[in-house]
Amino acid sequence: MTLTTYFDYVILPILTLSVILAFIRLYKGPQIFDRVIALDLIITIGIGIITVYSIRTSQEVFLDIAMILALIAFLGTIAFSFYLEKQSNDD
Repeated sequence: MTLTTYFDYVILPILTLSVILAFIRLYKGPQIFDRVIALDLIITIGIGIITVYSIRTSQEVFLDIAMILALIAFLGTIAFSFYLEKQSNDD
């Protein structure tokens, strides 16, 4: 089994299934905290997909894009959790 075949038939279907499950959690999340975590998970899985594509096509520029996306997602999650914490303290 070559690396390309492994990516196509094992890694990408697992990542696709995990994106679908994360979208279900995003849709059905009973609280806003569950939805924030699901959105962060979707972005993280997207970074994994970008990384697999980068390895598969031998283009390192996509790894830079994945790192920038990870930093933006991290800062967005921290900012949103700070907002939710501040909002719950005001009540």
